[in-house]
Amino acid sequence: MKTAFITGASSGIGEACARKFAENGYRLILTARRADKLHEAAEELKHKFGTEVLELVFDVRNREEALKAVETLPAEWREIDVQVNNAGLALGLEKEHEGDFADWETMIDTNIKGLLTMTRAIVPMMVKQGKGHIINIGSVAGDAAYANGAVYCATKAAVKVLGDGLRIDLADTPLRVTTIKPGLVETNFSVVRFHGDKQRADNVYKGIKPLSGADVADCVWFAASAPEHVQVAEILVLATHQASGSVVFRS
Repeated sequence: MKTAFITGASSGIGEACARKFAENGYRLILTARRADKLHEAAEELKHKFGTEVLELVFDVRNREEALKAVETLPAEWREIDVQVNNAGLALGLEKEHEGDFADWETMIDTNIKGLLTMTRAIVPMMVKQGKGHIINIGSVAGDAAYANGAVYCATKAAVKVLGDGLRIDLADTPLRVTTIKPGLVETNFSVVRFHGDKQRADNVYKGIKPLSGADVADCVWFAASAPEHVQVAEILVLATHQASGSVVFRS
């Protein structure tokens, strides 16, 4: 049985990816910061699909915790076939010169440093076993900056470049690297960005039908299920009425 390791799996895109892999017979190592939400998601997947689930509670920003969680994986769980680096967030929507230092640090520590920590923890095991697929969740925001979102855009540009660099570094191995770059996805993303302001978050999706977490999970699965000689390097997926990170038609 194949194993998928998914960060940020308690909600949104991460939870949708967990569901997609469970549907397709994978067992799951799921990580998140919120133990209650993670356990709830894991129990549902066990009940619905009969899949095995190992829950790991840690914040990818905490390198020591993250590395320890991977280092202490039981022997029977150490052969990981797919790693989905999904944990990430946006905080605030201010001009770059008016941004909040704490928001910047959280985004950089999660979206960039957390991704690097998980890559460093798991990819060497994949290289040793001679197989594996790393799938990073980036964003259309990483293609070009948009107003009031420069730091978040910069972190997602880093996700793309780190994925490209890893693909180059692994070109002499059977491992594959994919970056998935979604546009507007209606999850709790905007609620987090606006520090719990639900009304402001809802306005982000007004007048357009956005993507769902399941739509993104379909793209992740497409890449993961490709034949071994096929490496889907990058997928940009947008809602029909979104043309770029900054161009959206609203009815």
